[in-house]
Amino acid sequence: MATREEYVRKLQAKLDEWNADIDRLAIKAALAEAELKTQYSDEIEMLRNKQIEARVKLEAMQEASESAWEDMRSGLDIAWDAISEAVSSAKSRFK
Repeated sequence: MATREEYVRKLQAKLDEWNADIDRLAIKAALAEAELKTQYSDEIEMLRNKQIEARVKLEAMQEASESAWEDMRSGLDIAWDAISEAVSSAKSRFK
């Protein structure tokens, strides 16, 4: 089982990766045709909001007591899976 520090580093790296993915999608959206541009922009906004929620949960876990962070971990894993799926789905639609 990973320590809290290892877990936080792993999640922070994933957040950074998603940020880069979302930035690339934003560039594609900016270059898209007008009718797709709105759809892509809405999707990017949703992804950025999910990313913010994930970052807030990560920060709360970092501030939690040693015993509480383990309890928070399962909820954070669920949130991470949801944003991962959303980013993957968006990347496939933007191709």
